[in-house]
Amino acid sequence: MKKNIVLVFLLFGFIYASAQSPEQKGLEIAKKAEKADEGFGSSIVQLKMLLKNKNGQTSERNLINRTLELTEDGDKSLIVFDSPKDVKGTATLTFTHKKGSDDQWLYLPSVKRVKRISSNNKSGPFMGSEFAYEDLSSQEVEKYTYKFLEAKGDLLIVEQDPVDPKSGYTRRVVTYNKSKGYRVEKIEFYDRKNALLKTLTYSDYELYKNKHWRAGTMTMVNHQSNKETVLKFSEYDFETQLADSDFSQVALKRAGK
Repeated sequence: MKKNIVLVFLLFGFIYASAQSPEQKGLEIAKKAEKADEGFGSSIVQLKMLLKNKNGQTSERNLINRTLELTEDGDKSLIVFDSPKDVKGTATLTFTHKKGSDDQWLYLPSVKRVKRISSNNKSGPFMGSEFAYEDLSSQEVEKYTYKFLEAKGDLLIVEQDPVDPKSGYTRRVVTYNKSKGYRVEKIEFYDRKNALLKTLTYSDYELYKNKHWRAGTMTMVNHQSNKETVLKFSEYDFETQLADSDFSQVALKRAGK
């Protein structure tokens, strides 16, 4: 009798999976990925940014990223450059929203003022890197529509189309690793002409607090300019107690000093 019950449940699960549309399955995967990383609270991490031009010449920058997790709306983040001298003190504040355009501000120490980044400029390069300002936002489920494309073993490939009409991308093709908490392994970005623009690869993953996967290296390759930006993450701190007041325009100015 128990075997028959098990078979019924297995059959029901198969029928349910078969009945899902590609759009439903894509959305389900994105929600599972979001759920798997919930609960980190806040974090601070040191970064080394390596910029490589089309001739292979490189330059290096050091920065720190603070993140505050929110549930009712998107996360908040504050990025501050520590070196070299020409960018030291430059800081970016991002308020991600589940719906509507994100809010972003840039602090420029040379003029000691905060500049709001227009939603029309979100596709522009972040501090000369191959990352756009919109890439700095937390990846909220509501920001995209979804379509499951294929599975390659534990790797699930999902197309994501930005809801924001001002996005610099027509779509992203995201590879999730089902066996590793639905962490993201790769993102392919397509420009407004639907041509492959960039590929972001995640590597050197580590597991924190037995739940939260974080990549030690992110490599963004621009296929159209032949430029590359590598981010190296170190000294993740999930024990910090950051608050909403740490992510204000006043905090942005203070961080840049």
